[in-house]
Amino acid sequence: MPDYHFIDLAHPEAACAALAGASRIGVDTEFMREKTYSAKLCLVQFAVGEEYWCADPLQATELDEFWDTLLAPGWVVHAGRQDFEVVLAAAGRLPTDVFDTQVAAALLGHAPQIGYANLVRELFGADLAKSQTRADWSRRPLSPEALSYAAEDVEWLLPAWETLARELDRRGRLGWAQEDSLALTDPALYASDPGQAVERVKAAKTLRGRARRAAEMLAAWRERRAEKSDKPRQWILRDNVLVEIAASDPRSTAALGAIDGLPAGTLRRSGDELLGLLRDAATGDDSYEPPGRPDEAQKALLKALQKRVAATAKELGIAAEVLAPRRELAAAAAGERNLRVFSGWRDGVVGRDLKRLLDS
Repeated sequence: MPDYHFIDLAHPEAACAALAGASRIGVDTEFMREKTYSAKLCLVQFAVGEEYWCADPLQATELDEFWDTLLAPGWVVHAGRQDFEVVLAAAGRLPTDVFDTQVAAALLGHAPQIGYANLVRELFGADLAKSQTRADWSRRPLSPEALSYAAEDVEWLLPAWETLARELDRRGRLGWAQEDSLALTDPALYASDPGQAVERVKAAKTLRGRARRAAEMLAAWRERRAEKSDKPRQWILRDNVLVEIAASDPRSTAALGAIDGLPAGTLRRSGDELLGLLRDAATGDDSYEPPGRPDEAQKALLKALQKRVAATAKELGIAAEVLAPRRELAAAAAGERNLRVFSGWRDGVVGRDLKRLLDS
């Protein structure tokens, strides 16, 4: 377990001094989201050279200086999407130079979703003591064991960056890793759009017409309510209850209250509002139809696309899903073109070949 420095960010001077002048740092975060709509940042770990820091933001009221200093160097992260989400919520911005070791490893033939501990073992033969995976990071004080665990999560990031970047550069793929890593810092990935909230409700995809419209309106209502109250969506209205309300179209408080799983408190506080949404849904656009099943021609086209991707991936020594997962190829076969495989480095490697298949 590495030695570490602990910093209460109510007094960020030491953290800022440690970061001053650094060109690249390793970064990880600990957060909690089980009881909130947004993830709550609980700890920021960073590595500068061979020194490791655990910075506690919970008692701090002013973090602008810390974020200015932390966001200035290039970042090395592992599977950084969730870290970027919580940092964006806390700081309002993201680093502009990032390298994700999970992304990079996949481009060298490691498992596409390889975990940090497995990557460290494969690169360096070291085993991490993953003993605090269920820690409550919002509790204070944090134990020395928890802080050591947190520091360990950044201990190998910079060595991994050096090793992976060197091999990627040798194979002419460093730009690929940089492109895919930077894509994770697009704020649009983390935006909450109530108008698209129904896409989170898997069962709503089978609804048609008015029922689908009702599900869209209920999901948007739930999204706004969850965000305003900072409560998990499922605490506001569970998915199965939302779909049942949309499908059954209750027209009275009694009928709404008869739906299994609808909390009495929700009926009391929001019953009239929910019934109003259902009335509005009855007069809205009801043209939605669930996506149809692919026909035989589309199935054959999808197989041809998969075969081409698999062949290219084999030549590169990487998993086919790193180039284009099946769902993306299915969308291409159905006519969609605004897809990752048709942009950036992937377009030159395999996307143009796929376009020729699609246009033939």
